[in-house]
Amino acid sequence: MTMTRNGQSQNDRKMLEVRDLYVGYYKDLNILQNLELVARKSKISTILGANGVGKSTLLKAVFGFLKPNAGEILLNGESILETPTYKRIQKGLAYIPQQPGIFRDMSVEENLELGAWTFRRDKKRVRKKIEENYVRFPILGERSKQMTGELSGGQQRMVEIGRTLMSDPQMLLVDEPTAGLSKLLSEEVYRMLTDLRDREGLTILLVDQEIRKALKISDYVYVLELGRNKYEGPASEFTDLKKAFWVGG
Repeated sequence: MTMTRNGQSQNDRKMLEVRDLYVGYYKDLNILQNLELVARKSKISTILGANGVGKSTLLKAVFGFLKPNAGEILLNGESILETPTYKRIQKGLAYIPQQPGIFRDMSVEENLELGAWTFRRDKKRVRKKIEENYVRFPILGERSKQMTGELSGGQQRMVEIGRTLMSDPQMLLVDEPTAGLSKLLSEEVYRMLTDLRDREGLTILLVDQEIRKALKISDYVYVLELGRNKYEGPASEFTDLKKAFWVGG
């Protein structure tokens, strides 16, 4: 295990840090208040909570779609508050929204190519990144010329994740990745996320309503209530909490 100067392993390094964050869609109405969060390198950190507590709002603020009213957001120890979204992408941040963003009337390969827009003139690099996705997701290679709208829901998510990975992100912000999918396809998506962490070392900040499934793949969990931190801790410690607060009411 590689150690840093202060004795921490590389996998304990903070990839993202949110400090005392206040965010809302209006300056005088903050959905998130005094929020604190850390996402560590090569770990899956999951945000849980009821609808409307600000989970997706947090991802939008981190990615630059919403400007915080107060607080700090650090990526690899550097403030990104004043960094526009396109530059956050260049710094290794990527966002996969809840609503699928695939182009149904374009082929799998054409969808993947869109993820290479910033280096589209480098044909060799584009081809290399596409081939990497075909190794990562063999079914996409088999169906590279097929219209993406003809794929299953899980395969469409695969295309979306593959397109996001074209830019070599270090960290993924993932919002409700299995919304609307069957149980079988949901398991496929969760397997993709764990593979990205375990095999490729990606850091993932996940928002999810599928509590049991999210806990199974998570390393660390944050629970929000009314836009504030309520509980946090390793996922292994959340079995009783889950039973008390979600199953038992």
